[in-house]
Amino acid sequence: MRNSRIPLFLAVSAVTTLVPALTPATASAAENPLRPYLQQKPAWHRCDTELPASLQCATIKVPLDYGRPGAKKLDLAISRIKTSVKKERRGVLLLNPGGPGGPGVDMPQYMAGELPKSVKDKYDLVGFDPRGIGRSSPVGCGLTSEERNWERPYKAETFTKDVKWARTVAEKCDKKQGDKLRHITTRNTARDMDVIRAVLGEKKVSYLGYSYGTYLGAVYTQMFPKRTDRFVLDSAVDPARIWRGMIQVWAEGAEPAFTRWTEWTAARHATYKLGRTPEAVRKTFYDLVAQADRKPIDLDGTLLTGDDIRHGLRGVFFDARAAAEAIAELKKAATGARPSVDRELKTPEPVPPSFGRTVPEDNGDAGFWAVVCADTRAWPRDPEQYRKDAIRDKARYPLYGDFASHIKPCAFWKKSGSEPATRIGNKVGALILQNEWDSQTPLTSGQGLRRVMTGSRMVTVAGGVGHGIYGTKSCADKTATAYLTTGKLPAKDMTCQAAGERNTPNRLPLPTPPGVPGMVSRF
Repeated sequence: MRNSRIPLFLAVSAVTTLVPALTPATASAAENPLRPYLQQKPAWHRCDTELPASLQCATIKVPLDYGRPGAKKLDLAISRIKTSVKKERRGVLLLNPGGPGGPGVDMPQYMAGELPKSVKDKYDLVGFDPRGIGRSSPVGCGLTSEERNWERPYKAETFTKDVKWARTVAEKCDKKQGDKLRHITTRNTARDMDVIRAVLGEKKVSYLGYSYGTYLGAVYTQMFPKRTDRFVLDSAVDPARIWRGMIQVWAEGAEPAFTRWTEWTAARHATYKLGRTPEAVRKTFYDLVAQADRKPIDLDGTLLTGDDIRHGLRGVFFDARAAAEAIAELKKAATGARPSVDRELKTPEPVPPSFGRTVPEDNGDAGFWAVVCADTRAWPRDPEQYRKDAIRDKARYPLYGDFASHIKPCAFWKKSGSEPATRIGNKVGALILQNEWDSQTPLTSGQGLRRVMTGSRMVTVAGGVGHGIYGTKSCADKTATAYLTTGKLPAKDMTCQAAGERNTPNRLPLPTPPGVPGMVSRF
């Protein structure tokens, strides 16, 4: 479930646990085999001399297999910024940026600059790299840059090659990591979260999770409902669509966003010159796609095929202005015109790498596939099913349908998940935040999570654009802050109106799929 010289192309069921719940560390090891993990004393130290001394890091141990806690262990990197107002302190606010495959040990430092003082007074901000990611026993498959490129369109002439690619990725991951991958799952990461809670001496944990982090948070509420305090689930994943369906929902969500863009752009033909009617704007776009399929369009030194344009712009259409600017520039490039002299060519400052981290280059990819393939046993095994679905969905959702439903490495994953997918269905209180026009977790996805978490409340930002809300000065921020500081959920689901168009890139460090190399997204 990444930045532009113009703001354009997008740069990405069991309710009980297998082992006893993580009980307080008063039971003997015979009664609770997890006791040694729960009684750890983290050796906190300054994370990096170039970062504030308040940001502390430590490494704890967790079992690779919670069904065999005495066997292999993993390192789990954790971090924290403690509240400076002890009399106001409620507990810890655990943070997760999403992914799957997103590191989180840096999150306290990022979020300290985005969260209101009232929240930082209440909580120690706690981050962690999920198992297999970053500094937490990182996995890698030895994938080449071409093998890491997984957004592949369906074409009859390349289908055999794409099947071979998917099989190769699965085989390389199995050869490199073997049985370890079956335990890189959301359920086990939720168990790790509960170890963190116990190690920090907390009876309950509060949580702020974005994107995939909403699913991780929902799984925690299902597995450990009595350990759940105040949970904010921002830009939500639909648990019913784990995981193939959450890739396919990108295609479903893109079509109404594209239609909205054609209407918006047609009303501004005098500015963008892309067509006076929505139908004309749509034709302009697909004419450019067809032209690029015949001969790639040179956009400032990057040769773009029609498929590059379709998948690279898929997320950008959720921001009508950004998409109009992008297509206007692409149209100029298609005629051989030079780029606009006043266009922004400088890319935003990149997110700095995590301190002291040495990880495989393909760690994010390996971690992504590990979770996506091992969380559920529902992936089709027959390549022909992917062919049929890609053809069907290209007709249904022309912009991205074939990309979404085409074959993925999970078709050949050697080690299926150690457990079935978690079935979410509970009355635990939580606050779900959702933009109306979110490219990675469309509105229908957030509504899916709300349906199964019946004790939750949802705030929908009407007209809200982009992925990630809390910390962006959204109209939903006030409600989230009130919930985290008082514990009171709204009496019912709410809708608030976005103040206006987002003019600057979202600064939240949320991982998103890569698009055209070198391009920048405002999401």
